[in-house]
This record gives sequence, C-alpha cells and structure tokens, in this order.
Amino acid sequence: MYYTIKVAGLERNLPLCPIAENLYIGAFIMFGDVELTERCAEELIKKAPEHDVIITAESKGIPLAYEMCRLSGKNRYVLARKSVKLYMKDVVSCETKSITTEAKQTLYIDGDDAEYMKGKRVLIVDDVISTGGSLLSLEELVKKAGGEIVGKLTVLAEGEAAERDDIGYLEVLPLFDEKGNPLN
Repeated sequence: MYYTIKVAGLERNLPLCPIAENLYIGAFIMFGDVELTERCAEELIKKAPEHDVIITAESKGIPLAYEMCRLSGKNRYVLARKSVKLYMKDVVSCETKSITTEAKQTLYIDGDDAEYMKGKRVLIVDDVISTGGSLLSLEELVKKAGGEIVGKLTVLAEGEAAERDDIGYLEVLPLFDEKGNPLN
C-alpha cells in the first residue's frame, strides 16, 4: 500500500508501514532524494523566522538542516545525536519517545554545540512531526543550552500535529487504517 503526497511541488509515493494494530504511517524518507530535500528546504526557509542557528535530531533531519543552512548563508547547524560519540565533551542530554522507534531514546548534544546555542535564536527543524516526542526533546536541549527557540518547522505534520499552532509545516500527512484509508 502506498499514499501519494504532493509536497513542495513534487509528488512522491510513500509506503504505508504498520506501527500498531490497525494503524499505519506513510514512510516519508528524504535520504537520497536530493530534489525533494532541496525543494522542501527552499519552502521551509520562506517560513522561517529570523534565527541564528538550526538544530535537528539525528538522522532524517540532517540533509534538510544542511540545505536550509546553505540556502540561508549559515555555516553551522547543531545535531542532536542518538548516541554519545568519542569526540563529544560536556554532553547535554534529554530522553525522547518517537512514533517510529519502539524504545525510549536519548538525544545528546556536544558541550561546544550547547555553548554555541547559548543566547542565540534557535530554529528547530525536522522532517516529520507526529506525536511531538522528538520535538519536546529538542526544545529541552535548546533550553538547557540557554538558547531561545524562535520557531519549529517541519516538512510534514502527521496526524494530530497538524492541529498544533506552534509549528510550521508544508503539508499534512494523515495516519492510516489497515486498508490504507486516511484516518484524519
């Protein structure tokens, strides 16, 4: 089963994947799709408030954050990692629960990145916001670092996320029943 979505002027077929009994999501994957990444970044930059730095969570937001930085002339973005890397010092962390991941995860930022965000206007960017679990963790990381959240942008707002007034998005991605029918 597939769901056809039009986003940033492009049409893509998303495979429907089960996440619970009688509940499916459309798998929106930007990895490897340069055209989609570039077009979505172009459209999101138009919606972006003035900001000093972008933060995203590993891993699907990486190409989007990169392209948005490139388009806006920014030379650095912050990446919240899913594990601590050897080079990371004075790590700041926050637990998260995502609709696409079974277990709780922890997001980490390097102490240098936390210091970089301190006192800066921070734009949170992601590919899809659904339950908002990852978003809450990113918000917490920015607050712990002393940054000021000026906006939250995503390519797709999935399910009830489309009803939120605190995020900007390009398109709505419904949730689906076991026959592939949109639930909202």
